[in-house]
Amino acid sequence: MKDGPDIARVASLVGDPARANMLTALMTGSALTASELALEGGVGLATASSHLAKLIEGGLLTVAAQGRHRYYGLAGPQVASMLEAIMGVAAGAGPKRARPGPREPAMREARVCYDHLAGEHAVKMLDGFLARDILVRDGGAIGLGPKGAAHFAAVGIDVGDPGPSRRPVCRDCLDWSVRRSHLAGRLGAAILDKILAEKWARREKDSRVVTFSPKGRVAFEKAFLA
Repeated sequence: MKDGPDIARVASLVGDPARANMLTALMTGSALTASELALEGGVGLATASSHLAKLIEGGLLTVAAQGRHRYYGLAGPQVASMLEAIMGVAAGAGPKRARPGPREPAMREARVCYDHLAGEHAVKMLDGFLARDILVRDGGAIGLGPKGAAHFAAVGIDVGDPGPSRRPVCRDCLDWSVRRSHLAGRLGAAILDKILAEKWARREKDSRVVTFSPKGRVAFEKAFLA
């Protein structure tokens, strides 16, 4: 056996269709029960429980008990980024599982990727940050540029104090629909929180779609694209 991470084990966990559907359903960042995930996976509850146990053992899911219920969620943003990257490969490598529906244009425009914004708006935002030196690339990593902290402080986002989190401030996440990077990390999450708190956009029910209002789009562009 070769040294290094066991890629095959992780790939086998994601590769089962029912488990893949369950993981995709958790890309909203919400936690779901086993019954809800059984519906997403198209399997019975007993089969879903078996799949969930394997995903927890494999480090892809966490579970928390609340009263009589157990809620399952992705183990973290790194798992979400992996799934988003796999979606990008799948989108370009072969036929889709189903005929594209009316939600697809909206999904491509703006959506939630676990806890940050993805889609065309998010890719354009990251491009703008890099062009204006608000963020900079150092080798393969993204970090704050000389104008970064002041720019985000002006719109009410503090990037200085990470608190107990060891999560990086900025990180690339490969966008499956645009097939270029959008912004993840603590800053990406803070920007999505700002967008929703200001009611510039809303999250559609039972969907990853994020819909901007006309005024909200203007405010978003002024804060993060101008």
